[in-house]
Amino acid sequence: MNELGFGYLYDFRNPGPWRRAPEGLYAETLDVIAETEALGFDGAWVPEHHLAEDGYMTSPLVALAAVAARTKRMRIGAAIALGPLYEPLRFAEDCAVLDTLSGGRLAMGLAIGYRAREYAAHGLDFTRRGARFDEFLDIVRRLWAGETVDFAGRHFTLEGARVAALSGRGQVPLYIGGFAPKALERVAKYGDGYFGNPEIWPLYRAKLEEQGKDPASARIWLQELMLVVAHDKAVALEELAPHFHHVSNSYAAWMAEDRAVGIEDAAMKPMDLDTFKRSGALKILTPAEAVAHFRALREKAPVEHFTMMMPPGLPAERFLAYARTFAEEVIPAFR
Repeated sequence: MNELGFGYLYDFRNPGPWRRAPEGLYAETLDVIAETEALGFDGAWVPEHHLAEDGYMTSPLVALAAVAARTKRMRIGAAIALGPLYEPLRFAEDCAVLDTLSGGRLAMGLAIGYRAREYAAHGLDFTRRGARFDEFLDIVRRLWAGETVDFAGRHFTLEGARVAALSGRGQVPLYIGGFAPKALERVAKYGDGYFGNPEIWPLYRAKLEEQGKDPASARIWLQELMLVVAHDKAVALEELAPHFHHVSNSYAAWMAEDRAVGIEDAAMKPMDLDTFKRSGALKILTPAEAVAHFRALREKAPVEHFTMMMPPGLPAERFLAYARTFAEEVIPAFR
């Protein structure tokens, strides 16, 4: 089995309890990303949401240009960007530039999102986001293939569109998220891999076979944002819980807005800090437990990359202390 890569998600949030000048926060986050590369991590990923009061990253492609300049080896990309909010030619061009700037290290995670207000703010119909995404993916793939694209669809009309400066690779790897059968058809048709949960692997495998593609070539990214490795679980819980509690409750509020995540009972539940600590939502593992956990995941699905997160408000030196433990005592088991 291939090596398993590990990386972190950086959402650049700046919530009230720990608010600081955004310029300082952004600069420090870039320093952290560079340090995780030095520690041996394989990926730095930037997500996307809009209208968030805590400053959640709205412009992953812009942030990733800065990440590309501060790193040399690790893969970088969005995890995830909200594909239907983009215009396909501009997206294809921006990704081609990013892939070139990074020396061919870009990989883009995309999905349709689950918040109607984000679509309303962009002047788009939330209920048509799946069909818009399909057109978007078809156009982007053709542009990265070097085609000059004429397209007249329900959502996009392009005439003579082409990416004049493709990267050396042309196609940028796309990892597409989703849970429903229709979403997995999209992953199998347009994606280089699946971004999501291990229990979806049988459905993804079936959709690959329907598309005439070899499941042995399947590539899967997993994320478990609230997973941390520490030697003393109790101490780690007390230090980390307030920061991950903010993450948990903000996602819970967003998922409850439209209940459009795509899987039954997917919504996280709002809770107070003490309840959060008892809930087990924050998974703190010893290094040995983490190694067993990741080995078990790979027995269920052909996972190639696993993503955790830097929680908002946690001081950089404290985050890096946990990252160092992971790098020294977990990563070597998968090399």
